[in-house]
Parts: sequence; structure tokens; C-alpha cells
Amino acid sequence: MKRIIDLSVALVILLLAMPLMVFVALLIRYRLGSPVLYKQQRPGRYGKPFGLYKFRSMSDNKDASGILLPDELRLTSFGKFIRSTSIDELPQFINILKGDLSLVGPRPLLMEYLSLYTKEQHRRHDVKPGITGWAQINGRNGLTWETKFEHDLWYVDHHSLKLDFYIMLRTINIVVRRENVANETHVTMPKFTGNANRLERDL
Repeated sequence: MKRIIDLSVALVILLLAMPLMVFVALLIRYRLGSPVLYKQQRPGRYGKPFGLYKFRSMSDNKDASGILLPDELRLTSFGKFIRSTSIDELPQFINILKGDLSLVGPRPLLMEYLSLYTKEQHRRHDVKPGITGWAQINGRNGLTWETKFEHDLWYVDHHSLKLDFYIMLRTINIVVRRENVANETHVTMPKFTGNANRLERDL
């Protein structure tokens, strides 16, 4: 049933949003250049990697040594806008059609974080990752990493269709109000560096 709901909602949203997506793609091409979309490997269920799609929101500006500038210097006002409105995440509904993502689940993080998780934190991959989740409606990027993992694990232990519908309704409200898009100290979230007690990690 969850998969049927995922497919149905993703198809409807992609059809309705197609004119907007085409318009945004043209703006990105004009303002930031190519590529319009970027594809980044993220861990799916059980940690299996997949290619996550997003609209590009940063420039390719580099320093004198040819190294990319920090995120906050490459994120343009246009990029901030499509992030704050979550327009940059619309291509992820393609990931839902492919079966990589669900509408609701723990957000897929970076592949490089996998080796930094404790055994308990690894349980966030026991379910399919989602476009939105329990952590997103309870603080989004305003949360600490520890709290975010706690919310993800709570969802793994309590997920149901009823809870998913509640999370989706709350997500609509949060996106409209543009709440907690950035962390207090970073344009999105600070990098996850693991846990203080390295002996707890499930290597």
C-alpha cells in the first residue's frame, strides 16, 4: 500500500509541477549554467547507494587554486530561494518512481557518513529513505545531528500509513512557511563528523 501511495502521489505531483520544473530548469541554465540537475550518490535502504536527483542551486566558483569555494559563497540568492521553497527537491519524485525513495522516511544523507554511524544509528537504513520525514517536521536543518538521528530512529520503530499521512500534511505547512531551511551556523547543516566515542561505531 505504501508503494502504491508513493507512485500515485509522485505521478500527480510530477504532472502538475512539470511547467514549473521546466521554467526553473531554464532559469538555472541561464543563471548558473549546466548541468541543470545534479546527481549525487546517497545510501538507500540497507545502505545500498542510489543516485539522488536535485535541481542545481550553487555556482561552480573556485578560488585561485582551482578549488571550489565554500557552500555559503557559492549559494546564490536564486539558489537560496529554490532551497527555501523546496523547489530544488522536485526532481526527487523521479527517484520515487524508480523505487529509490519513498514519500516519507529518514532523509538520505551522504555516503561518507556511513562509516561514522553507531550500530543504533545504522538502523535508520532499515526503511526506505524519504523526501520528508519525522525529523523534517520536527526541526529540519535546525536540529542537531544527535536529535535528528533520534527522530529518524523513532520513525523506524513507529512508522505506519497513518503517521505517514500526518507527516505529509505537516510537511506542506512547513514548506509553505519555509521553516528551518538552514542551520544557525551553516547554509544547510554542518558536516557530520561522527560520535565522540569512536568505540561505539559499527565498523
